[in-house]
Amino acid sequence: MDIRFALKRQYHAGLVMLRECVEKASDDVWLAGTHPRNYWRIAYHAVFYTHLYLGQTVDEFEAWENHRDGVTDLWADANPPVVDAYTRAEILSYIDAVNGMIDATVDNLDLEREDTGIPWYKNMGKLEHEILNIRHLQTHVGQLSELLMAAGIDGEYWNSRG
Repeated sequence: MDIRFALKRQYHAGLVMLRECVEKASDDVWLAGTHPRNYWRIAYHAVFYTHLYLGQTVDEFEAWENHRDGVTDLWADANPPVVDAYTRAEILSYIDAVNGMIDATVDNLDLEREDTGIPWYKNMGKLEHEILNIRHLQTHVGQLSELLMAAGIDGEYWNSRG
């Protein structure tokens, strides 16, 4: 199996699972959580960093047209701004946009590159960083699906191959 095929398939699967978590959230769940770890903000954080880390370098990154600075921060000591929540429709649109760029982006990555292209990830090559990115996405999908289950909203949150 080709490594690029495997990466693409796992990115697609992770984004399908994130999409499911966004779709299933009730209005109460969508806005729930203590700032800055509101449900909607965790979903945005997951798709934003999947998008950012998917590219070859941080310098080449073009943020989503509706991006707001500071909204990706999930830690209170970062002093993230309190802002109106993104709607589920906005986040779903962003997830779909990122999912739509997976194949072409992965096909064009230099997976042999000895650095990540992301200044805060050191001592790691690009291939390992892509695997880390998928793990990061899955961590937040797990977090969101647990919040849904705790709210009594069950679903099929597992997808193995996109």
